[in-house]
Amino acid sequence: MAKQVKDFNEGERIETNLLISSLTRGTTNSGSPYLNLVLQDSSKSIDAKLWDVKPELEKQIEVGKVYNFDIEIIKYKNNLQAKVLRVLPLPQADINMEEFVFKSPVSKDDLKSSIQEGINQINNQNIAQIVSSVLNYYANDFYEYPAAAKIHHNFIGGLATHTTGMLKIGLALCEIYPSIDKDYLLAGIIIHDLGKIEELSSPVVTEYTTEGKLLGHISIMDARLLQIGKQLNLQDSEELMILRHLVLSHHGQYEFGSPVRPEALEAELLNLIDNIDARINTINKALDEVNKGEFTQKVFALDNRVFYKHK
Repeated sequence: MAKQVKDFNEGERIETNLLISSLTRGTTNSGSPYLNLVLQDSSKSIDAKLWDVKPELEKQIEVGKVYNFDIEIIKYKNNLQAKVLRVLPLPQADINMEEFVFKSPVSKDDLKSSIQEGINQINNQNIAQIVSSVLNYYANDFYEYPAAAKIHHNFIGGLATHTTGMLKIGLALCEIYPSIDKDYLLAGIIIHDLGKIEELSSPVVTEYTTEGKLLGHISIMDARLLQIGKQLNLQDSEELMILRHLVLSHHGQYEFGSPVRPEALEAELLNLIDNIDARINTINKALDEVNKGEFTQKVFALDNRVFYKHK
């Protein structure tokens, strides 16, 4: 069995099949072309450099495909990196992509069960009807798509995994604070990021779509809610208005992409819960890269802070 990326060690030379999940081009000071690659299997990813790349080889290399690599593992700025010595194309029809993509640690059946449990706890029939209609619109994609292209929950099933984590936090807060309207909070949690299914291109090696770049998932979801509200003859209901507010304000600040700031208790909580779950996932991902007693690399999404992995 081929060695997985998570088991690579400095100084090793390895021949193995890996997926190219990212590719950018560069030029050295002397004018030689090279490629910055991110290579991965289902265990982990690793940055790689392909120096002095020839034009005919560069034409063959594509993001989202698996190739056979001969690589040398080196350490650069305290991180492991792969120096590509050789790369060969493979017949993609023979590739089992499950061996090369990151997946949710939670099964799809368990994710669906958790989401359905959340819906079942919504007592207001108008709210429940809107939420169910939105989920039916996106169907199975909800359980396939990542929650982000890079920062947090960026794996197959990441969107639903993020949502179920938020539901657990939301339900716990409802037990502590009776003033919270559980129907609105649970509904907001379930629908707030569904626009990402249209903002992002695909579950694997995802990029931002043209619609995603120009409109963003918040406005995409707001438009979808209004469309579904009209189909249900609920376009003038307070329930739809509050759900739209939850979506529009869930990033919390104008500078973070929210057209409006939270002005309902459940909207404020949705923003906080979203941040809690996303930040924990981001920090855990960074901590997984280091040993106990070490600091992580700077985490760009968290103000370039480093985090200590205590013993």
